[in-house]
Amino acid sequence: MTDRALVLSLRPRFAQAILDGSKTVELRRRPIKALPGTTVILYESSPTMGVVGTATLTDVVSLRPHTAWRRYRNTLGLTWAEFMEYLTGVEQAHLLRLDDVKELAHPLSLGTLRASASFRPPQSFRYLSTSDPSELHKLIRH
Repeated sequence: MTDRALVLSLRPRFAQAILDGSKTVELRRRPIKALPGTTVILYESSPTMGVVGTATLTDVVSLRPHTAWRRYRNTLGLTWAEFMEYLTGVEQAHLLRLDDVKELAHPLSLGTLRASASFRPPQSFRYLSTSDPSELHKLIRH
């Protein structure tokens, strides 16, 4: 495992699907360099605007879109049309396989996070920095 945590920004629909276990693979347009065992912090965008849970990254797989769809379509929480629209203009689909999902009893709101430190939710993803709120660092699994 690693201490390098990843903060993922997710639409509520996708965050909830990860939390309920119906979505086990998160799709991204850009490559993500993270090792298996990395803690993934799940930030749910508007209207929730807060951290709702964590997961453990089991693997990052990069594939051509059609191959990615054939292998992972039942775990993405997307329709074919949504999948292809999202990947328009890219040659590789980057798939984050997630496991050991934990929902927070109480989401960490954006206001709470900003009360203790400067915090900017990612547009897509970013790595947790030392200047991020201590509440996020406490979520890292060791």
